[in-house]
Amino acid sequence: MNKLVLIVMMVLVGNTAFAVQDTAENRTREADRYLSVSSPREMFQDVAEQLALNLPPEQREQFKDILTRHLDIEAVTKSMKDSMVKVFTADELAALADFYGSPVGISAMKKMGVYMGELMPVIQAEALKAIAKANREMKDPEEGAAEPAK
Repeated sequence: MNKLVLIVMMVLVGNTAFAVQDTAENRTREADRYLSVSSPREMFQDVAEQLALNLPPEQREQFKDILTRHLDIEAVTKSMKDSMVKVFTADELAALADFYGSPVGISAMKKMGVYMGELMPVIQAEALKAIAKANREMKDPEEGAAEPAK
């Protein structure tokens, strides 16, 4: 029994020994590491490519060009980094960087554009329906109150 308690204690102490101290400097370093293995530029290019598939073929290239040419990727990346440093701990950022830098994480990220391309039309359609319902409710509050939430 004493050996089991000793093993459990060693495992618990061992796990904390590898934790990244949660400082602003470590958060920033781990956010940079995450962004280096999960390129925002590639992610947005993938998303643009997949979203373009929902358009007629003659509009796809123009759509991708407009979406990517006018996107200030440096501003988006800076905002992503600032938000990550504010929201996540250094350990969480390290875990994200470890995962997205791993073979499985790399494979998952390559599929993210396809995933977002399939999901965005549904999100857009549902958002439009919600806006239409909200507009009807604003015009006639009784109508909106009678509709059950879905």
